[in-house]
Amino acid sequence: MASVAFLGLGVMGYPMAGHLKNKGGHDITVYNRTKAKAEQWVGQHGGGLAVTPAGAAKDKDFVFSCVGNDDDLRSVTTGPEGAFKSMKKGSVFIDNTTASAEVARELAAAAEAGGFSFLDAPVSGGQAGAENGVLTVMVGGDQAAFDRARPVIDAFARMVGLMGSAGAGQLTKMINQICIAGLVQGLSEGIHFGKKAGLDIEKVIEVISKGAAGSWQMENRHKTMNAGKYDFGFAVDWMRKDLGICLAEADRNGAKLPVTALVDQFYKDVQAMGGKRWDTSSLLARLEK
Repeated sequence: MASVAFLGLGVMGYPMAGHLKNKGGHDITVYNRTKAKAEQWVGQHGGGLAVTPAGAAKDKDFVFSCVGNDDDLRSVTTGPEGAFKSMKKGSVFIDNTTASAEVARELAAAAEAGGFSFLDAPVSGGQAGAENGVLTVMVGGDQAAFDRARPVIDAFARMVGLMGSAGAGQLTKMINQICIAGLVQGLSEGIHFGKKAGLDIEKVIEVISKGAAGSWQMENRHKTMNAGKYDFGFAVDWMRKDLGICLAEADRNGAKLPVTALVDQFYKDVQAMGGKRWDTSSLLARLEK
């Protein structure tokens, strides 16, 4: 059993922290910007509650975070009451936020100067993956710190991989989102085309999902997409944030992402339709408006 803090109890962090407590058996202290959510978590799972990130991180072996963006991450780490103020020597900070590679490298350097380790460890699998404890975790950082943290991360993960040095986890998550964006647009166009052609979409998917066109998105989203229901996963607002990170990184490294840029604009259209909180499969709604 390790001494652990978890910062950020949103739709992902709340169940992830629960798995660390209940499946991992760790001693957990939680922090959330809205205190009521932390009180709810403690009421459900037990453990401790802190009113600042620094208070949560004090004397902990491992500190996890899962917050909204780069600015939120800086606030809970290097901010006035951030966790980095109280991290003990030799501890490990594991960040599960989807953020920029730039901030990951910045915080890894700050952690090294403070005598502890930082791992950028964004996750994939959505809310369902978090709730079921089967997330994929893409990690950037030092091998020794990864080896220490891996058994703890396993409490909420199905797959954990060290992708390289600081920032490599975030870069891998960017690739994940780039691939998803293209897949969902292709699936949306396929379903839209099939409807216009008068085909039975269920029969079509039953056949083509077993061939080269098959994907997780097809298997898990085609039914709800065909029914015009878009409340089953990762929100459009979040996807646009992630694609913005991908496109900004591409500007820095010279990568060409024409399809990603186009799909990002399609998601902007979905937002304008009122679909900010619809799941990412709602690209189909744009075609059918």
